Amino acid sequence: MTRFGSVTVVAIACVLSVSACTAPSQSGAASADALVLADGYELGGFNPVAGYGAAGEAKMYDGLVRIGGGDGLPPLEPGLAVEVPTANDDATVWTATLRQGVVFSDGSAFDAADVVATYEAILDPASASEARSSFDMIDEVVAIDDSTVEFRLAYSYAPFPTKLLIGIVPSEAVAEPGLAAESPLNRAPVGTGPYVLVDLSPDRAEFEANDNYWGGAPEVKKLTLLYVPDDNTRAQRMASGDIDGTNLPPLLAQSLDGREGMSLSANVSADWRGVSLPTNSPVTGNRDMRLALNLAVNRQAMTDGVLGGYGRPAATPVPPVFGDSYEPTAVFEYDPAAARQILSDGGWIPGPDGIRTRDGQRAEITVMYNSTDTVRRDLAQAFASDAVAVGVEVTLEALSWDRIDPRIGVDSTMLGGGEEPFDADTQVYRTLDSSFVAPGVGSVYDNAADYSNPTVDAALDTGRRSLDPAVRAEAYREMQRAYVADPGYVFLVFLDHTYVSKDSDWTMSGPVLEPHSHGVTWGPWWSLQTWTRAS
Repeated sequence: MTRFGSVTVVAIACVLSVSACTAPSQSGAASADALVLADGYELGGFNPVAGYGAAGEAKMYDGLVRIGGGDGLPPLEPGLAVEVPTANDDATVWTATLRQGVVFSDGSAFDAADVVATYEAILDPASASEARSSFDMIDEVVAIDDSTVEFRLAYSYAPFPTKLLIGIVPSEAVAEPGLAAESPLNRAPVGTGPYVLVDLSPDRAEFEANDNYWGGAPEVKKLTLLYVPDDNTRAQRMASGDIDGTNLPPLLAQSLDGREGMSLSANVSADWRGVSLPTNSPVTGNRDMRLALNLAVNRQAMTDGVLGGYGRPAATPVPPVFGDSYEPTAVFEYDPAAARQILSDGGWIPGPDGIRTRDGQRAEITVMYNSTDTVRRDLAQAFASDAVAVGVEVTLEALSWDRIDPRIGVDSTMLGGGEEPFDADTQVYRTLDSSFVAPGVGSVYDNAADYSNPTVDAALDTGRRSLDPAVRAEAYREMQRAYVADPGYVFLVFLDHTYVSKDSDWTMSGPVLEPHSHGVTWGPWWSLQTWTRAS
């Protein structure tokens, strides 16, 4: 059965009405060499030390490497390094040779001291950086000379180049230890990137092309980002011709496709949505319950209905785009009859109201989801409907993240992941490895289910330490096989990220595999600095 949230249907009807009855207005549209885009994400926080742009999407900064486009896993290409850094025999030392003649937007010269200072600031406890644990393999960063940097690691780490996507800041900007969240870089970024921030207010950010950019001055000369948190409002502004593009949930995006010179585009992502099953819960801590819930959900119906076909079913956090590291047999078929049998065999017996109990424990759980996210809401509703069909009652709570966070270890949560999807390790380790079960390790979102599986742990460890691609791929396939035999979440879908933009004659660079983050720094605009237009 196709599922549509009632609020979503009403919203789409409103957008269709606006686009049908209102002629496009150019009052907010950009000039020929400029763009105005609306984003659902707050503006500011532009500090790499705090984790901004860790996947390489920052327009004001460059990392030592950058991602390339195309289908599948994107290649890593030289950025501020003249070539992708290489490792010693056991992947514990990585050497980067830096590009010469690069300057920051404040006019200061880029050199090895800036690289060292940036990474040391991320790792400094005084920064309280949310990104710190993601770089915990780094033991020391050393400037061999002005153009050479050595990264000395605490352990062998094969995918280390993915940690070089984050932007580099001037050493002077981080000379004084302090909280990354309070750094002036958050509102006045200084980087070597293709764009420079020239004005910032709570609802508007204006960027201009960096004419001194080492990669060549961008042809799109001005970029304006508007903060418009409500999906329906962004869709209405797009329909009225007020903006040049925006990110939208798939059903809203479909409602605008082809209307008034607008087109929908979608990029494949490794961005998953799923329900955590905390092991501390008397219900979801039960293995039979976790297996049954995975068999009870109709992932294809969710993909077709909630996502409008823009996505794929997910059983683990590893999507098919990972090629040899993907295990095609590690799936859960939609089989509610089998789910009921597993629950019955495990002592979960239906009561008069159809809800099961086991040793006096009623099969009821709470699933929290972010109140502003319509896709999570609709997926949560679909999950609840499938769960009650096998005798499990689900109460849904729409909350802000600050109210969700303290309860993640006890109640289930509609989560998303795939923040750094350019290697299998960065895609799955923080979601499944049991090292994050220990108090104080990582954030509340790292292994939110407190999942522990020794076979999964061993495979994840092999995958991150081996330099042999075949060994790594087999380790991740083994991890997926072990996981589906004893799941800790109900992974539901991988999203395609959907965008609507005005048709134009710009020549773009094509799609790219996207991470969990999917504002207008991604989509058609992820490589804005490379756009060209015929003279």
